[in-house]
Order: sequence, then structure tokens, then C-alpha cells
Amino acid sequence: MDMNEQVLANLSAFVADTRFEDLSAAVVDETVRIILDSVGCGIAGTTHKRGQIGVDYGRMQAGTEATILGTGHRASILGAAFANAELINALDHDAVLPPGHVCPYVLPGALALAETRHASGRELILATALAHEISWRIGKAMDYLRDIRDGKVEPPPVWGFASTIFGATAAISKLQGQPAEVVGNALSIAAMISPVNAAASWRQHAPPTTIKYMLGGWLAHGAITAAHMAGFGHRGDRQIFEPEYGYPRFIGTRRWEPEHILDKLGSEWRFPSESSFKPYPHCRVLHAPLDALNQIIDQNRITPDEIEGIKAWVEGFLERPLWMNRDITDVTDAQFSIAHGLALGAHQFLRGPEWQKPERVYDPSVMRLMEKVEHVIHPDYADSLTKDRASRPTRVEVRARGQVFVAERSHPKGSGAPGSDSYMTTAELVEKFTINAGSALSEERSRHLAERLLGLADVDDVAEVIRGAGTA
Repeated sequence: MDMNEQVLANLSAFVADTRFEDLSAAVVDETVRIILDSVGCGIAGTTHKRGQIGVDYGRMQAGTEATILGTGHRASILGAAFANAELINALDHDAVLPPGHVCPYVLPGALALAETRHASGRELILATALAHEISWRIGKAMDYLRDIRDGKVEPPPVWGFASTIFGATAAISKLQGQPAEVVGNALSIAAMISPVNAAASWRQHAPPTTIKYMLGGWLAHGAITAAHMAGFGHRGDRQIFEPEYGYPRFIGTRRWEPEHILDKLGSEWRFPSESSFKPYPHCRVLHAPLDALNQIIDQNRITPDEIEGIKAWVEGFLERPLWMNRDITDVTDAQFSIAHGLALGAHQFLRGPEWQKPERVYDPSVMRLMEKVEHVIHPDYADSLTKDRASRPTRVEVRARGQVFVAERSHPKGSGAPGSDSYMTTAELVEKFTINAGSALSEERSRHLAERLLGLADVDDVAEVIRGAGTA
């Protein structure tokens, strides 16, 4: 068996054989934090047009088996998974993990299936942990947005998050209790029906599509389909990961390093150390500059009307139409514009759904300040990234009151190990959750739901908890 066939065989065994008891306390804790954060983002997504569209489409798939987050609606497994995938990613407030966004794609199908099967909290945690570990490992084997070539950041011509379909499929297979052979067929079929990687096109065009880098509901559908096709008896392709004609070729990656998938698979869990959370509902590339901007404003009590100009030193690949866009014609555009994001951040609106309400996005004061924002590439970005893949060196200067106020950051809030300044504590995640869930639930219900989600490992039937994330 060559290495590429071994990838499928080892991943299949990893999914089929891993038990909850095999997870360390750190893996369980981080998985629960991701589920908590994602559910909150999903509830908040009901305030956004993209989330509302996802709900409308999900409800077309008739059924009452599964909960659509933040609403009084129920739908089929497929309908709820589609809607929840769109809801979780609607505000771009969800957690990130290489290859980029993972939870909006891998969690919705698992939530829907766990609810309908009355799975335990431990089963849902295990399925979600497997999904994130597999997504991280396959993502590391392929091209990455922040790849460094010859000392420069060189994003690949084709990239995206389509490979998360393997993690999403693994979660469904695990909840169904599929044996390794069936899991292998499911993963192979997932490869054959994987969405394309269209994110490079998205970042090069303005105005970009409002489905952003991927229609999350479509990938969630694909994962559910792949697992069920294998369960019903379809055979997969055991050579699907070979690079000449298999998945690496037709998904468009220039790099295929399967050793990243196989290295200590099952004995070392890698995703918790690279998982990070987003305090701002904005593209992660702007989080370190927003941290620096907030420091300046908080320490000096600067008001937006006092600001004469903002200059930011940012990541090394942002000279693309998506991030340079100043023509905000849809609220989704505001999730990626550097100039608009810093102008909005300077107004200190409550971080959460408030940031993407049309009256905030198009606030005349925000739009005026946006014209006073400029950015350049941070000169140390490539070197810093080579030494530390989590680093995001940034500098922000604010001109106000005839002075120049300066702040710098090396890592954005929400990243880093426990105990570091950039780590987002569970208490901070609960506060974020309460704000997000408060868009549809009372504060009392929001805090009760947070407690139930944090105690997921002790829940015998997750259906009650998931249904508590609806409004009925």
C-alpha cells in the first residue's frame, strides 16, 4: 500500500476506532469551546441577510426532525444543516482553523444528525473533534493562503476550504457508527462530490459574491450525502488521494504532502493548538489592527470626529480588490474591507450582530471616516510568518488632536496558548456567546444555554440542548 492509499486507510480507521475516552481533557475542552462559539454565531446569523437566505432555503426541504438555530423553525436533517451552515458563517464571526474556516462546514451536519439520533454530548464532542482534526491535517497537506515562497507571501492561484468536506463527512460517519470500510467509502465519495475551491476568484473580484468563499450549506449537504451513500452501499475509490488523477489534482492544489495527515494520527491531536476565535465579526486579517486601534482609542478616549487619519500596517497579501474595496454596496462587503472595518471599529459599537446592521454599516460617520483610512504591507510580515505561523505583526497610527498615537500587535486576540495575552478565555467566549445569542434569546436563556453547552460532556441526549438554541 503506497502512502496515498494509506491516507484513506488510516483516516478511516481513525474515525471508526477512536473513542471519547481517547480524547485528552484539552481536546475535549477546545471542542466544547468551538461548539459553544459556533452555536452563538449561528443564532446571531439570523440577523444577517445571508443567514436569512439560508433559513429560507433550508425550510424548503420539508421536515421537522432538526432545529434551525435562532429560529422557531424545524426542517429535515438536510434543511437544518444547510441553514445552520449559512447562519454560523453569516457574520464571519466564527472560529478559524487552518485551512481557514472549518466549523461552519463540519458542525451543522453533526448537529442535525446528533439531534435526530438523540446522541449523547460525548458522541457529538467526539464527532466534532474528529472533524476538526481531519480538516486541519488535510489542510496542512495542501496549498495555504499564507504560503511563503522565496521569502515572500505567495497565495496559491487556487485555494479555499473545500477539503473540510472530509472532516464533515467523518463526523456524520462517526455518529452513524460506520465501520472503517464504510468510512473509507464515505470519505472517497466526499472527494468526488467536493465543492470547488473558488476563494481565489472571490478575493480578486469587486464587488465579490455575497456567498463569500463558499456556500457552506452546499458542503454540509455534500458531507451528509457522502456518508449516506456509503452507508447505503456505494463503493468509493481507494486511490482517491493519489496526486496525478485524484483529489489533489482536481481540487487544484500545487502542493500535496500526505505526511502531514499521517504523522502521529491518533496519538497527537494538532487542531487545538491552532484553533482561534474571533472577537470581531470581521475577516480575521483585520483583527490584529482592530486590537491595536482599540488600544489607542481606549487609552486616549478618542472619539471618531477627532480622528484626522488612520494608517495600518497589515498582512502581506491584502493588496487585492476584496480587502481594498471601499464601495460598500452590501453589508457582507463590510466584513472584508480594510478601510471600512477600521472606520467601523473606531466607533466602538458592540461587537456582534450590531456591527453588521445596515444602520451601522452605512452610518454617515463611518462612511466619512473610511475615507481617512490608509494601509500598507507590514515590512516584517513574511519573516515573522516564517518563524511563527500564528504571528500577524501589525502597527496602527491614529492622527488626532494634532498628535500621532501608535500601537502594535504581534498576534490577534483569540489566538495563542492558554495564559497568553492573546488567548480568548472561556469566560470571554461566554460573554461573546451571550451577546450573539441575545439577538434571538433572552439573556437568561442565553446564559442557561451557554451552561448547557459547556457541560455537553455530561449530557445524555443533546436534542434538548440543541432545541434550546431555537426560539420555539
